[in-house]
Amino acid sequence: MPNWTIYHNPRCTKSRQALELLRDKGIEPKVVEYLKAVPTEREMEMLLMKLGIKAEDLVRRGEATYKLKFKNLKLNEHEWVKVMREHPELIERPIVVRDHKAVIGRPPENIEELF
Repeated sequence: MPNWTIYHNPRCTKSRQALELLRDKGIEPKVVEYLKAVPTEREMEMLLMKLGIKAEDLVRRGEATYKLKFKNLKLNEHEWVKVMREHPELIERPIVVRDHKAVIGRPPENIEELF
């Protein structure tokens, strides 16, 4: 049986829609409220590997924190991971993981790739 995890922000509409989509399909994922339980560096690196993207591509550029502190900076992978750990509100959401593959559930239809 596949292992499902959702990195979830319950205040986010898209995140709630993604969780509902999974539950409608009979899947009860492990729910990680990443703003409360910030992923470790290793977990962030594993997520990026499963997503197949660079750390910078997981950053929410519309957030005030990004605009004020990081907008014009050129950071490497490790630095972006550190930034997202220190400011988890910058992590794009939701992230849905099925075993060794992950997608950003924005829009929620992206999750269909995991079925």
